[in-house]
Amino acid sequence: MFFASYGLWIMLAIPGLLLGLYAQAKVKGAFNKYAKVPTTRRMTGAQVARELLNAQGLYDVQIERVDGRLSDHYDPRSRVLRLSPEVHDTPSVAAAGVAAHEMGHALQHANNYAPLGLRTALVPATQFGSQLAPMLFMGGFLLNIFSGSSLGLTIAWVGVALFTIAVFFTLVTLPVEFDASKRAKALLVSQDILFPDEMEGVNKVLNAAALTYVAAAVAAIGQLLYYVLLLTGGRRD
Repeated sequence: MFFASYGLWIMLAIPGLLLGLYAQAKVKGAFNKYAKVPTTRRMTGAQVARELLNAQGLYDVQIERVDGRLSDHYDPRSRVLRLSPEVHDTPSVAAAGVAAHEMGHALQHANNYAPLGLRTALVPATQFGSQLAPMLFMGGFLLNIFSGSSLGLTIAWVGVALFTIAVFFTLVTLPVEFDASKRAKALLVSQDILFPDEMEGVNKVLNAAALTYVAAAVAAIGQLLYYVLLLTGGRRD
């Protein structure tokens, strides 16, 4: 049974794993390449974000410099756009694209974009569920295997239910990230921050970043299917 379940895990995990590795390589390659390409206007990522925020009337959204590589994110709770040093301080095509993308999240927040609100609401449950779910599932599954206890099966299914929240979070994240990139690309051109010929680099950086979220969703769905098939297969046995 161990080898059968291990083979099932490999079959369901490999697609998400390979896609994730490919996406990470694409992000790293695209960002490294276009981080070396200066923009015509020589605006840093922080300056790009500030100009775009001001153009949309979002004067109250603050911009902060944070440590870490590609640690850029928008915090809707404190209304702060946090940019990594390579983005915050660099006048590059890659920095402009990433900064504009994060500004897109701030604009979503201001416009009450429903998927962003849903994703933000899911964060606490997702953090709780993703940490507890594997322990509940494996504990319940092993209890059922070794003792035949129906309680073990119930505990395992509770773990599955909690993990389903995490899977749903990865699915909700997709439209949020795609929409932020769409807004960013349009605003960079309409606000004359980048010229059309500079958008090729932005497209490659943001499209590669979007692929990482697709990979996360594929991996999460594969893990959920593994849990479900392992439990339903155990019942048939």
